[in-house]
Amino acid sequence: MPERSSKPTGGRILVVDDEPHIRRVLSAVLGQKGYEVKTASDGLAGLDELAVEDADLVILDLMMPGASGLEILSKIRSDPEHSETPVIILTAKGQDTDRDAALAGGANDFLTKPFSPKKLIARIEEILGEA
Repeated sequence: MPERSSKPTGGRILVVDDEPHIRRVLSAVLGQKGYEVKTASDGLAGLDELAVEDADLVILDLMMPGASGLEILSKIRSDPEHSETPVIILTAKGQDTDRDAALAGGANDFLTKPFSPKKLIARIEEILGEA
């Protein structure tokens, strides 16, 4: 009888956040769940990474140097190759107006920092159809 795994099937996740600590934590947490994690330290680098290698899901901060997360989300949604890529906003900005703007801009979900790794994993699994 084949062994059943409680791990998700995996997938490629791009984490775009200017905080090195957040990138490290997310890489560790997601890596333990079987995801391949790529990271970028700002939005433009994230777009470059996405152009080189597709992602199954993007985790995107709102407050970054150069271009805001909302600007990057808009660029992802307007790119025919990546317009359907799920995006989770993970940010310290927790105002209703921030959430509303992100969801109106096409984000699939909006979570605030500090975040629960269990909740984040659950949302990723739900969005990717692994729940």
